[in-house]
Amino acid sequence: MRTWPPRSLTACSSLPPGAGWPCASLVQGAAFRLGAARRRNGFTLVEVLVALGIVAIALMAGLRATGALTANAERQSSVLLAQVCAENELARVRLAAEMPGVGDSTLDCGQGGRNFSVALSVRPTLNPSFRRVDAQVREGELPVLRLSTIVSKY
Repeated sequence: MRTWPPRSLTACSSLPPGAGWPCASLVQGAAFRLGAARRRNGFTLVEVLVALGIVAIALMAGLRATGALTANAERQSSVLLAQVCAENELARVRLAAEMPGVGDSTLDCGQGGRNFSVALSVRPTLNPSFRRVDAQVREGELPVLRLSTIVSKY
């Protein structure tokens, strides 16, 4: 028993010549499905471009994070070297034989191949036997660190 229109290519082979218009659409459909199967083996241009865009965004985020880590390491190095400068000046004031005079002074300090300036500020306290000493360390014009201590008369 034949069904009309034919539903498979084998059913089309048994049709008489000239009655094949439904078979032509079946052949075209089979070719279309074959092409679709062939396309599934690779990626389309749009898929490749979307993947490339995602990879580019991920790489930019990684580059930005790397830059932030580098800047943080540089800042940490500056603070460490500035702390050495400030502690050296505050230790010099503490070890002096007499109390420091009230006022401001600026000293240069070289550490780790960098030049820092240390601004010492000596201020009186309510107790005349003590003085407050602040050390503000700058690298160029940028403030890096501030340390304070109290120095006594004895």
